[in-house]
Amino acid sequence: MFIQHVLAVAAYAMSAGRLGASVAGLTGLAGVIIGGLALARPTGRRGIGGGRNGAAAALTAGLIGLVLGGLVAATAEGGVGSGNGLGGAFVALVLGLVATVLGGLALARVRRTG
Repeated sequence: MFIQHVLAVAAYAMSAGRLGASVAGLTGLAGVIIGGLALARPTGRRGIGGGRNGAAAALTAGLIGLVLGGLVAATAEGGVGSGNGLGGAFVALVLGLVATVLGGLALARVRRTG
């Protein structure tokens, strides 16, 4: 009985890998949202996600998501579903890559339009 209880608690506990993958995924998601806004809005419009600041924020958030997701994936022991955050790290890598691409495209558009 006690061993089953301990295993159930361990399945829902927040490990360092899960926490790192969550932070990386949320950072990558924020980068995707900001990058999408930077591409969707005109360059002269003020507000969140527009212009050079939005492009730089998306690019930075994407790179942070990529680095943190790669770090969790490189240090994870076991496979996906073992509770080490490997699945979240893969999601963070994809979101970080998308945010980096969107931020780069938005930054290129800002440079091109002046």
